[in-house]
Amino acid sequence: MTHDHDLVLRPTEAQTAAALNPPAGRNGGDLVVETLAGLGATTVFGLPGQHALGMFDALRRSALRYVGLRVENNAGFAADAYGRITGEAAPLLLSTGPGALTSLAALHEAASASAPVLAISSQIPTAGLGGGRHGYLHELPDQSASFRGVVKSVHTVRTQSQIPSAIAAAWQSALTAPHGPVWVEIPQDVLLAETSVPVVTAVDAAPDELPPRPELTAVAADLLSRAARPAIIAGGGVVRSDAAGKLRQLAETLNAPVVTTYGGKGAFPWQHPLSLQSWLEDRHTTDFLEDADVLLVVGSGLGELSSNYHTFKPRGRVIQIEADLGKLESNHPALGIHADARLALQALLETVTRRADDQAADRVRDLLARVSDRIAGQELTLEQDVLASVRQALPAGSPSFWDMTILAYWAWAAFDAEAPNLMHSAQGAGGLGYGFPAALGAAAADPSRPVLAVSGDGGALYSIAELATARQYDLPVTWLVVDDGGYGILREYMTDAFGEATATELTRPDYVALAESFGVPGTRTTPENLAADLAKALAAPGPSVVVLPALLRMFAPTHLDSGER
Repeated sequence: MTHDHDLVLRPTEAQTAAALNPPAGRNGGDLVVETLAGLGATTVFGLPGQHALGMFDALRRSALRYVGLRVENNAGFAADAYGRITGEAAPLLLSTGPGALTSLAALHEAASASAPVLAISSQIPTAGLGGGRHGYLHELPDQSASFRGVVKSVHTVRTQSQIPSAIAAAWQSALTAPHGPVWVEIPQDVLLAETSVPVVTAVDAAPDELPPRPELTAVAADLLSRAARPAIIAGGGVVRSDAAGKLRQLAETLNAPVVTTYGGKGAFPWQHPLSLQSWLEDRHTTDFLEDADVLLVVGSGLGELSSNYHTFKPRGRVIQIEADLGKLESNHPALGIHADARLALQALLETVTRRADDQAADRVRDLLARVSDRIAGQELTLEQDVLASVRQALPAGSPSFWDMTILAYWAWAAFDAEAPNLMHSAQGAGGLGYGFPAALGAAAADPSRPVLAVSGDGGALYSIAELATARQYDLPVTWLVVDDGGYGILREYMTDAFGEATATELTRPDYVALAESFGVPGTRTTPENLAADLAKALAAPGPSVVVLPALLRMFAPTHLDSGER
């Protein structure tokens, strides 16, 4: 009898010949790029540095496409977006010390948003590892310690034979739910030394599945089937697991209204009769969800932004499906189901019974009307018109990437993101500078469609160097810069809290002239001409910049003690 664990894959004659006669001139860097190719990677991002030159030299002997950015943090944002668009673990090649550390903010965003990024960094020579003070350039006592609290897993290599397995284990970790960034570091001498290790030809690193426990989904299905007023909160886990279709089927079976979190936009059709859209930062929506007698939360930890700044207090029974164990019941008691969203929703579909509810769609319409009336009473026509112009100009199927700026805050709640989610932002970690380099990563993943980036003038200055990257690779990214002369949202926060703002006003360049100095076409527009100018830029090949001088305001919050302002 033959057992599965007795099966061994036999190498082909070509593989045997390659193993016995590896080409001359290979080094540890070749093992890195061969492993990446064997895992299925096609594109890598990064920035070269002295200790990492072995990896970068090996790139020219491989079929991998390299997209080099000008700042390591921006390279991390590009890899993050590539992972969100493709579902692959985007390789990010970095050098030791300052280069590695500069990527931390981007890896923090990837971790918060569960974006798969495979960061591979060089290290000081092996002789310097262990915490001694040897005086190597870029030396840190323990470089990986800086990343352990940020990434999903850390993998340290000390010999060339460890490289394929370490990278494969990291790849598997990055793509096992919950997705996330991982860290591999390899000493300089290991990367540079000539290698006799055979050519890496095949690597098996399939991600682990995370199925739900059947007794939990049975209880959840019973609760949902018998509920009088069920509702669903759909988070980013639905998008990442490609479960939007199953979510819609379940919502229609249960006649359950669905609200999507900001990270879960696109998980449910915006205009569906059961769609509560994404108005989570609104007390009317909060009250509606609190009134549900059974609330299904899928792929969300119900964090600050998803709970109206923790003012949400559910009164009914909560069922939470979450792949990140640390987020399970972290904010509210629930029937916690540790599982991938797609597998859990499939299990529910197989066991729930259809609910009749003739009033569900009416309740949704009433809720959206009350939200609309609240916003209409605040005289925010300019903001709504600008957002509508962006929606009008953006072609169907084109993704958008939003920096931390007032227009993005509007978009979180009010922008119709197509399914699957085509709107991405830095709302996971909330750092500035995400929009433009992330859009470049998305364009590298699929250059057949235009990509939109949206930044304020403050966030734009974090990423301005990447105009050179956009031009060098001729990436089809249109960058909308909303120029209000400072950090607009912080200006509002400080004025509201203290009566006046400090350190929010900025001297900034002429963004149109600056773009043109990089060889990137620039247009200065107005709110009235925005839709036409943006559509024209998106339709043109290659990169472009559209600058909108405008002072936008936020809608009034509903989570403050004073209530609606």
